[in-house]
Amino acid sequence: MKLFAFEKCSDISDAVKKTSASDTAQQGANIRFVAGGTTLLDLMKLSVETPDTLVDINRLPLDKIETTRDGGIKIGALVRNSDLANHPYVKSHFPVLSEALLSGASAQLRNMATTGGNLLQKTRCVYFRDTAYPCNKREPGSGCPAIEGDNRTLAILGTSDSCIATNPSDMSVALMALEATIVIKGPGGDREVAINDFFLLPGSTPHIENVLKPGDLITHVVVKPMPAGSRSVYLKLRDRASYEFALASAAVIVQVENGKVSRARIAMGGVGTKPWRSLEAEKALSGSAANEANFRKAAEEALRNAKPQSHNKFKIELAKRCVSHALKMATT
Repeated sequence: MKLFAFEKCSDISDAVKKTSASDTAQQGANIRFVAGGTTLLDLMKLSVETPDTLVDINRLPLDKIETTRDGGIKIGALVRNSDLANHPYVKSHFPVLSEALLSGASAQLRNMATTGGNLLQKTRCVYFRDTAYPCNKREPGSGCPAIEGDNRTLAILGTSDSCIATNPSDMSVALMALEATIVIKGPGGDREVAINDFFLLPGSTPHIENVLKPGDLITHVVVKPMPAGSRSVYLKLRDRASYEFALASAAVIVQVENGKVSRARIAMGGVGTKPWRSLEAEKALSGSAANEANFRKAAEEALRNAKPQSHNKFKIELAKRCVSHALKMATT
C-alpha cells in the first residue's frame, strides 16, 4: 500500500474545503473521504486506489435516520448499513430497502459500511481490481480485457465498447425503485440529484461513475413515502446463499387496484453498469392485470436491450425470471 496522510475534519464545511483542492473526484483522486472504508481500504491494499491523503469524516453529524413530515425518511450518509436495515421505521415502511441491505455482504461489513459509501462502492470486475491487467475504468484508454475475457458476472445493460463492469450495490437498486434523492454539499453549496441521474453510464469515460465533483460530499439520502397500498420485494439471485454479489436482482414496488397494476417501479441489479431502473417494464405493466403472463411481458421489456458477452448470456433469462418472480411475490 502506498503511504498516505490521514486528516480529520471539524465539520462538513471543513471536509469540503479539505478535498476541493483535489484535481479530480474520480479514481486516483489526490484526496479522498474515508468513512467505513469497506471498499476504499480494500482497493488501496491492491494499489487500485492510491490517494495521497484520506480525510476522516466519521465524526460528522451525518449518522441519523429521520422521518420527514410527509412520512418519508432522511438518511445520513454515515448511517451504517446494519442500522438502516434494522431500523423499525425502515422495516415497516420501506421493507424493500431493508431486504436489499440485509442481502448484501456480511453482518460484520454491514456494521461498518455506510450509506454514502454504498452509493460509491466500486465494481467487483476482476480486471479493475488487478493492476496486472489494463482497465479503462482504472486507467482511461488502456482497454477492457473483460469484453473478451472473464465476463460471466458482468453487465448486459448500459455497456459500451470501453466497459462492461457491473455496479455491485444492492442498496442502490432498492433506492432506485424508491426514486431516492441524493443530497450533496460542495464548494458551490448544496444540491439535490435524483438517484437515476446520480449514476453515469460508462460510454467512453467509464472512470467517471457519477456526478460528484472535486470537494463534493454526500450528506443525506431522502426517500419519499411509498403510496398507500404499495407492496415491495427485493429478490436477489446469486451463486451462493450469502456473502455474494448478485447475478441478477430485482427491487419492485407495486400497487394493485381491482386486480390491475395501477403503479409499478422496477429496478434491477447484477445486470447493469449502474443500478438499472426499467421504465419500459413499468410502462408495460401499468394498467395490466396482475398475473404471471403480464409479469413475464414486463420482464421481457426490461431485458429487451440487453447485450450479453461471451459468458453471460444466461443472465438475460435469469434476470427475466428474477423480475417476474419478484412481481409475483409482491402481489400475492
